[in-house]
Amino acid sequence: MTASSAEPAVRPRRRRTWRTRLNRDRSLIIMTLPAVALLAIFAYVPMLGNVMAFQQYSPYTGFFRSAYVGLDNFARVFNNPLFLNSVKNTLTITAFQLVFFFPIPIILALLLNSVISPRIRTAVQAVVYLPHFFSWVLVVTIFQQIVGGAGLIAQTLRSQGYQGFDLMTNPDAFLVLITLQSVWKDAGWGIIIFLAALSTVDPALHEAAASDGANRWRRLWHITLPALRPVIILLLILRLGDSLSVGFEQLILQREAVGAEVSEVIDTYVYYQGVIYGDWSFAAAAGLAKGVISLLLVLGANKLAHVFGESGVYQKS
Repeated sequence: MTASSAEPAVRPRRRRTWRTRLNRDRSLIIMTLPAVALLAIFAYVPMLGNVMAFQQYSPYTGFFRSAYVGLDNFARVFNNPLFLNSVKNTLTITAFQLVFFFPIPIILALLLNSVISPRIRTAVQAVVYLPHFFSWVLVVTIFQQIVGGAGLIAQTLRSQGYQGFDLMTNPDAFLVLITLQSVWKDAGWGIIIFLAALSTVDPALHEAAASDGANRWRRLWHITLPALRPVIILLLILRLGDSLSVGFEQLILQREAVGAEVSEVIDTYVYYQGVIYGDWSFAAAAGLAKGVISLLLVLGANKLAHVFGESGVYQKS
C-alpha cells in the first residue's frame, strides 16, 4: 500500500441551506425578534418621514398631497444665518468637550485601577457613577442651587462681604458650565468602559516589566495605554459621528437663561423650527443634512482608524 493510498480522503464540505441554518438558529432568531421589531417601529419606520424635506409639507394635506419642491428646503437651510450659528455652536461645544471632557474618564479609570484596596475602588466608582442615573432636569437644578445667583457659593460669598456671581446666566461661561455638568453626570459611565478594558491586561506583563526595572510611568506608557488604545479610538469615532448631536435636554433647559446666541445647537434649532414654529420641511431638511454629515464623519473616521491599523467600529471580513 502506497503512502498516497494511506492518506484519508478529504470529504467535500457541504454548504448548509438557509432552511438548515434557520432550524439551527431558530431559538436565537425568536429571541431577537422583539428587539428587531422595536428597532423597525421606532427607528426605521420614522425615517420615511424624511420625505417632507423635499416637500412643502403641511400636516393638513399630508405626505401625498404636499407639493414637491426638490432641494429648495436644503438651500434655505444652508443660507440661513441662524442655522449656521447653531452649527458653529454645536462644533464649538463638541471640540471643547472633546479636549476637556473626553480624557477625564481615562484619567479617572487609570487612577482607580492603581488603587490597591478593592473596597475603596468600588466605593469611589459607585459614587462617581451615581449621577449618570440623574435626569438633566435634576442635574441643572443641582447646579442652579450651587452656582446660581441665589446658590450656595453666591450666598457664602455675600455673607463674607464679597460680591456674588451667577454662573447659570453668564453667556461667557456657558461653555465651561455645560462641560462641568457633563463631566459630573457622565464621567462615571466612561470609567466603567475603560476599567473593563484595563481588566483584560495580563498582570504578568506588569510583573515582567517591573522585574526588568520599568517604573510605574513606563509600565503605564508601554502596557496600560496600548491596551486602552482600541477602546479610545472606538469611542473617539463614535464621538465624532455624534459631534453634531450635543445634549438636547441639557441645552434646551438652559437656553432661556443664557440666550440662543450661545446655547442654540442644531437639535434645539430643528425643534423650535419644526415643532414650535411649524416649519416642518425646513426642520426635516436640517435634520436630514445633519444625519448624512454625521454618517460621513463616522465612515471617514473609521477608514482613518484602519489606515493606522485599528479595527474601528467595523472591519470588512
